[in-house]
Parts: sequence; C-alpha cells; structure tokens
Amino acid sequence: MSTVLTEESAPVRAPLQDRGARAVLALARFEARRLLLSVPVVIAFVAYVAWIVWRTRESWDGYPALQEADQATQSTPMLVGLAVLLGAARAVVRSERHGTEHHFSVLVLRPWRRTAAHALSVVPAALLTAVCVAGQFGWEALKPGAIGHGSPAELAVGPLTVLAFGALGVLLGRLTMSAFAAPLLVVVLLFVFVLGTSSSEVSGLSWLAPVVAETGPDALPSDLLGRPAAWHALYLAGVALCLAFLALAAAGGRTAAVRTGLVLSLAAAVTGGVLQARGVTPSPELTAARERASAHPDLTCAEHGRSRYCALPEWAPRTGTWAGVVDRVQAVAGGSAHDRPLVVRQRIDARYGPGTDTAIPASTEPHRVTVGTAWGGNRVPEFSSAVAAVLVAGTEAAGSELCDGRMVTVMWLSLSWQDDPMNALRRVRLDDSVTGSAIVLSPTNPLSMTEGQTDVVRRLLENPPAGVGARVKEHWAELTAPGVTTARVADLLGVAGPGKADSCEE
Repeated sequence: MSTVLTEESAPVRAPLQDRGARAVLALARFEARRLLLSVPVVIAFVAYVAWIVWRTRESWDGYPALQEADQATQSTPMLVGLAVLLGAARAVVRSERHGTEHHFSVLVLRPWRRTAAHALSVVPAALLTAVCVAGQFGWEALKPGAIGHGSPAELAVGPLTVLAFGALGVLLGRLTMSAFAAPLLVVVLLFVFVLGTSSSEVSGLSWLAPVVAETGPDALPSDLLGRPAAWHALYLAGVALCLAFLALAAAGGRTAAVRTGLVLSLAAAVTGGVLQARGVTPSPELTAARERASAHPDLTCAEHGRSRYCALPEWAPRTGTWAGVVDRVQAVAGGSAHDRPLVVRQRIDARYGPGTDTAIPASTEPHRVTVGTAWGGNRVPEFSSAVAAVLVAGTEAAGSELCDGRMVTVMWLSLSWQDDPMNALRRVRLDDSVTGSAIVLSPTNPLSMTEGQTDVVRRLLENPPAGVGARVKEHWAELTAPGVTTARVADLLGVAGPGKADSCEE
C-alpha cells in the first residue's frame, strides 16, 4: 500500500483593511437602497418631481432668464434634504431601537466604519436630486424663449443641500442614538428655513443658509449678478463633509484619514463661508459695471422692418419677438403712426443688484420705447401699451400724462389685436379689474384710465362695432388730438359714450 501525499494550497486572504472597505461599500449600498425606498424619501421625491412639472411647464410664461432659472432649482431640494435627514438618522439608530446593537461587536466593521457606510448611503439621494435639478434646468433652457446663462455653482446647491442634510442626520443619530431627535430637528429646520425667511434683505449671514434666492421682477445680465455662488457651493460641500467626518469621529474613528478629512473639510467650510460673506458687498469693478449698464449700457441693435431694436447682448435673440408686437400695434394705427419708425431700447436699473424693484423713468426722446428684461404674460400688454402711448403722444413721458380721450385710442391700439383683449385689459391694469378707474402698467411710468374711459374701452373690446378699425384710421387726427373728450372718441368709434364726464375733463 502506498500513500499519496498532496499539498493543499492555503486560501488567499485579503488584507483586513481591504475587507473592511468592501464591507463598508456593501453596507452603504444596502443602506442607500433602503433609504431611497423609505416612505418619507419616496414622498419627498414624488412631491419634488410633481412640483417641477407643475412649475416649469408655465414658468416665466415661456421666457425664462437662465441666470434666474438656476436659482429656482434650489429651494425645493430642501424638502428632499429633510426627508433624507430623517431617514439617515433613523437608519443609524435602527440597531438601538431594535436592541441589536450588541450583536455588531462580532462583525468586521467597527462602529465608525458602519457610520461611514451610513454617510455614504446619502450620496445616491444627492445624485438623484442632481438628476432632478438637471431636468428642471434643462427644461427651462430648451424653451424657445430662453435667454441668458446658468451657473454650475448655482445648480450644485440643491444636491449639496441634500448631502449636507443627510450628513447632519447621520451625525445626529450617532450623537443621540434617539429616534425622536431627528423629527424634532426637522420641525426646527422647517421653522427656520420656511417661516423664518420673511426678510428680503440679503446680508453676509444670509449666505450661511443653504439657499439664498435673489430674483426680482426684472432679471439682470449674468455678469452683473455679483452672487458668490462658487464660494457658497464650496461652503455647502465643506459643511457636508465636515458633518460626515464629525459623525465618524463621534463613532470612534480616530485614524489619520478621519482627522485629516475633518481638518480639510472644516477649512473648506470656513473658507467658503468667509469669502461668500465678503462677496455680498460688490467690488468697485462690479459697481462701475452696474452703473454703466444702468446709464449707458452696451446694447446690440438690429433692424426689424421700419424700426430699430437695441437689447443687452444676452437679450438680442428676443428683438424679433418685440418687433412682432410693435408691428401689430402699428397695423391698427392710422396717420403717420402707421409707418413711423420707432427705436425700442432695453433699459434696466442694476445699481442695487438683483432682487430689487426699481422704477425706470419714462423717456423724453421722441419715438423711443422702453422694454425691460422680463417678457411673456403681463409684460406683453404692458409693452404694447407703451408702444401705443408713444404713437399717440409722441414720447413716453407725454404718454404717462395722458388724461383725455386719447387714452381710449391708446388702449384700443394696445389690446384690440390680442387673442383675448378683455383678459389683456384685466392683466395690464394694476387692480386686475375691467371697471372703474385704474392704473395701467408700463415698462416705465404707468398710465391711468378714468372710469369713463374704462367703460368706452370695454365696449370697444367686448363688442367692437363693424368697421371700428377703419374708423380709427379715418379719424386718426381727431382721435389723437390733445384735449379730445372721451365722449367724442366714443362717438367717432361708434360706441356709447361714458356715463359721466371724466374727472380730468371737468
């Protein structure tokens, strides 16, 4: 009998450090899947997507300025962030709630490594938020009326907010090991970020919040915003990483990598926080550029038909849209106004930065019409009213002082060609009414309508008599003569006159 000896090779064992890293990643994948499928997070993402669809479909009336559209992606991710905070904190304390914490002592993962897995588990939620942000902004950018430029730093705010809130949830769970701490913190944060942000003044301290939106009625050019968006993104990234490393340290992580990460992330948060606070005060160069844009802007001009249109460079593609309105207003005008060349000039007041609502004075130059940076919706009848006032009165300043029956002619020119004239009349008036006296909005100084003028205009728009367009052209000289009464204008156009004399005609 012979004996055959065989040598059995020993199994190759991975280093303990490699096995620990793989275990961390495996646990992170498991926790990420569980976090994304948790009820609060699912509800938050469903609400977020529904909000994107509801808002973006008709936002800015189809004419967004992308330097404001990127800011519009920032607020709603806080809802997702709060849900992720709650889910991450509950995941950390799950073993404590279920009484299984002592069983983890037999596993290869130490508490700080399990905490690292929980911190990594919030990353997929932040990435999914980034997908939603990209979808919302891309939808705006693909609209035919979109102009301007978005900022990658502004677009990063939403995902970074979710990341920071998730890391805060991990830290809170590790420090308290309580299932009630996270819901209480969510309530406090809701109060601070929702109910406690009523002030519109933006200061250096305001930028310590995750979101600081500065949007006003008129958008400013991208290079005049002066927002420290890049420093704010660095601040949020530093805060998120600092919270995560603090959670690792609280769980017993004392390695050189954890200490180094904590120091570097804290330095990034402090650097971003300090520099973003300094960035709130505009530099002398930015102040000078805003002054130039307000007083002597560098405009790009184009000819459309008989008129000339001058716009800020980012708004140059919109001149053809303005020209379409001018052509329609002039098409229903008579006399020399029908063929009169106009100069449409874009004007802004950027001296006080974004988010401010400042009045632009009416121009005293003949045949000059002002247009702002916003468009669509109410801005269309406001601009057409400004065009009509210049055609009738000669200048914007004179148009804002109209008080006699010429105001009826102005409103006919402005509204009669629109798809829904009565709705346009309602939207162009400050009080959204179609009866009584009211202020008529305009890109510069507003116009005013008396009760009698409103009655006549309403009759013209609701049931225009046959041939009213021809009557406007035939009697143009008298309809635009200074001092013509509203009653005379109504008679010339074939509708009943006002019930009483206008106050400015008494």
